[in-house]
This record gives sequence, C-alpha cells and structure tokens, in this order.
Amino acid sequence: MFTERQTAAAPANFDDRLVALANPQSFEADQFRRLRHRIEDLAAARHAKVIAVTSAAAGDGKTLVAINLAASLARGERVLLVDADLRRPNVAPALGLDSAPGVIAATGSPSANLSKFVRRAGPSLDVLTCEEAQDDPYEFLTARPFAALMSEARAAYDLVIVDTAPILPVPDTGLLRRYVDGFVMVVAANTTPRKLLGEALNLLDASSVLGIVFNRDQHPLFGYYGSGYRDYFRAYARSVNQSGA
Repeated sequence: MFTERQTAAAPANFDDRLVALANPQSFEADQFRRLRHRIEDLAAARHAKVIAVTSAAAGDGKTLVAINLAASLARGERVLLVDADLRRPNVAPALGLDSAPGVIAATGSPSANLSKFVRRAGPSLDVLTCEEAQDDPYEFLTARPFAALMSEARAAYDLVIVDTAPILPVPDTGLLRRYVDGFVMVVAANTTPRKLLGEALNLLDASSVLGIVFNRDQHPLFGYYGSGYRDYFRAYARSVNQSGA
C-alpha cells in the first residue's frame, strides 16, 4: 500500500484497468498517451491547468479515466489528482490505498498544508484522496478552505486533474466551475444515452468542454492491433467557435 509521498510497492495493488500505472507499455496505455497529447495541446492553447473529469451519469468509468489520464500526463509534467467526488469517492479504492487523511482533512484547519496530505502514486504523480463521503458537498465545495486548497494545488503543480461527481444526478460538478479551466466528459460507448450526454453538455459552457472520451468501445482497431483489445478512448476537442464536436 502507499504511504505519504512514497511510490506504490507493486502494480498488483492497482485495479488492473489502471493500465497507465500497472501496464504502461500496453496498447491500452498507448490510447491514454494519445489522450494525453490531445489534452496537453488543448491545455496549452487555452492556458488550462486544472482539468475536471466528469460524466453524464454514474458507471461510465470517469474515475478510471481520470487516474489513467493523470498517470499518463505525469510522464512529462508534475501532476496532482484530486478526488472531488465527495458523494462516492473511488480514487483511493481503485489505487489500493488505505484510508488516510485527504481532501477533508486538508480543508479542516487554517494551518493545513496540501503537501502534508498528498500521496505519491507514480513518477511525478501525487494523489489527494477523499477519505470519506460527505453529506453536504454543496457547503464543502463552496467554502473558502476548499477554494484555498484548489488555489494552492494550481500553484504547486504543472497540471491538476480533478475527479468529480456525475453532472446530471447532483449539482457538485457545476460548483467546481469556479476552480477549473476545463472539463473532459466521459461517455460509456454504446451505453450512455445520447439524450443524457446532450443534457450534461448543456449544463456546461461549450467553451469549457475540452473533449469527450468514449470509454469501453469494443470494436477492433487497426487490424491485428485490436486483438485482445478492451477499451478505446477518443477525445474530440470542442472549439470555442463551434457548437459541437
């Protein structure tokens, strides 16, 4: 298991779908590197440093995409992954982390320092987990201590990836708009209804949507490269001057 500021002892601790950490040379991990390059280009063009990962509804795989994306980005940047899904925090379980003080503790005291609560999850990748579900995320996310925490994270890291709650069931993701520079929307291929995706995108300013990631596409890709292939990820940039992607 992890301890503060230490790297994981073995990939076996991870959910095996965290390919960017457990199997970085795999073809699946290459798809996250493609996503990484697209996000890096968009982040540079839009001066985006804090990026939230969300989905229309629960179960679309946003947390696994957030972790894999953060791990891929950390190959070239100093990255912090923040679990801000306060209703169902899943970053720690996916990484095989024991419960420990995280985002709740980091905002609980005026003297709290971000560096005391982050844990190392890979090369140049730190994680700020959420140690317990919150009954009132609205008050937490709009309070001054959380704003200060996000400001500190922005100053301390090259990029910050924020795993958020699904956007349609609860208002939490919308509250994060004041802290983030853009959103990545995760869609479960052949599962997420188009109507739900449309409703979710309508809740965000079009210019803030960096792209859409199609998760769990089972179709073979590029001939023999598709053999044994499980997940395919595609990001489509949404330009400020375009209405769709």
